[in-house]
Formats: sequence, C-alpha cells, structure tokens
Amino acid sequence: MKPTMPDSVPMQATGLRRFLLRAAAGGCLGLAFVGLVTPGLPTTEFVLLAAWAAARSSPRLHAWILRHRVFGPLLGHWQAGRLPRRAKWGATATMALAGTFSALTIPHKPSVAIILGCMACVLVWLWCRPEP
Repeated sequence: MKPTMPDSVPMQATGLRRFLLRAAAGGCLGLAFVGLVTPGLPTTEFVLLAAWAAARSSPRLHAWILRHRVFGPLLGHWQAGRLPRRAKWGATATMALAGTFSALTIPHKPSVAIILGCMACVLVWLWCRPEP
C-alpha cells in the first residue's frame, strides 16, 4: 500500500516543475513587495500565488512566507477563511482608485464597463467574507 500525505500538505513537485514553481514563487513575492508601495498593483493576490507555488516547490520558502511579519498574518487569515476589515477597506480603496483611473484614461467605454463590473463582483464577494 502506498503511503499518502495529509490533505494539508501539498505534494512536492520534482525536477523542472519544481524549478518553475520556485521561480514563480520568487517572482510573485517580488511583485508582492512592489505592490506594498505601488498604488494599483495588488499585493494579496501575489502573496497567495507565492504561497501556493512555494508549498509545492520549497518547504523552506513556504515556511518563511508564513512567518513573514507582513505576509504571514494575511495568509493566516486567508487560510482560516477570514479577511480583516482593514484588508477589505484597502482592497476597496485600491479598486476605486484603479476604476477611476481606468474610467478617465481608457477611451473604449465598453472595456471600462467590463473592468468596473469585474471589480464590483470581486468587492461583493470580498465584503461577504467573514472577519476575524
């Protein structure tokens, strides 16, 4: 009988796939750091992608992300299925800024409507999530 891993621990990739996942984790972490200071560039999504890729390629990197003073609490709340109100307000403000910028700079109005519609759906979903 083949041993199985618990559901909470993802299977580790090997070879080229492991290298690509580790590179993706590093790239996403870099973008997350840039997103901390750049308006309009998301941080949360890149941290989640980095944690996902690191969990499958580098247990050490995954543990570092979970222990990080900025990203760790975010991931802890996400894994618990709860998002802090501060994160919700931050996402709302960022989307409002990006939506306003899109409305003012994109001449093709149907594209703007699609962008704003997608943002509205994400915000409805986000505000329906429980808080810690």
